[in-house]
Amino acid sequence: MNSPINKVLKLSLHYAILFALALLCIFPFWWTLVVALSTEGNVFEFPPSFVPQGVSLENFAEVFRVIPIADFYKNSIIITLMTVLWKLLFCSLAAYPLSRMKFTGQRLVFGLILATMVLPSEVNFLVNFITMTQLGLVNSYTAVVLPNVVNAVSILLLKQAFDEVPQDLLDAARVDGASEWTIFWRIVLPLITPWLATVGILSAVEAWNEYIWPSIVLSKPEDFPLSAGVLYLRGTYGSSTRVIAAGTILTVAPILLAFLLTQRFFMRGMDGAVK
Repeated sequence: MNSPINKVLKLSLHYAILFALALLCIFPFWWTLVVALSTEGNVFEFPPSFVPQGVSLENFAEVFRVIPIADFYKNSIIITLMTVLWKLLFCSLAAYPLSRMKFTGQRLVFGLILATMVLPSEVNFLVNFITMTQLGLVNSYTAVVLPNVVNAVSILLLKQAFDEVPQDLLDAARVDGASEWTIFWRIVLPLITPWLATVGILSAVEAWNEYIWPSIVLSKPEDFPLSAGVLYLRGTYGSSTRVIAAGTILTVAPILLAFLLTQRFFMRGMDGAVK
């Protein structure tokens, strides 16, 4: 039988591990912020400084002077919104029949979708680039968005969401004469809003941080999203780590703030997925 002291020790150990993991996750972002705000000291000193030295926003101002960061922000917002909207539509359309319909080869199709999860996205770059070239979509937002509008993780999450919708509710709708499209659009989708929000948040983070594929399919710098555009700082300011750090913070901060503001929807969706 566990004594109260043992319970306290286990609880303390549990929170100590969580605190250590939190510090491990926060450290890279905090160190980058300290470097971006500092104008004095050695950037690569060990142990690193956890407090900015000679605090100034000059490094951030330099980023705005060197690159058209406002245009990069605009491009990132457009690409992210397009990716999220199209992914929610196509992935929900793929997940619904896998969950609620019976057809020949259903398990095979679902297995093939899951099998794509073991392949890194870089494997598809060559095929996707050739496809975008043949379609004449290179150097457009569509070329950036189209290969990312469907993925196995989003389909799996939404399939689990559709699985939790009571079958009796769907049967009652069919008895009342509702079409399959009406059931999907007006009954099922509103019921899985938390899961849609979860998929939307994950998709937004992924689309905002993507830089390899946009760098491949876009050749005009003015069309680059923020994650790819800040790479110009590496060439222009190869020896100015502080300016590069400031550009990194400007890239990460918007999506981090958006996640913090929408985390309650994310947690509700993930809680439903776990159940």
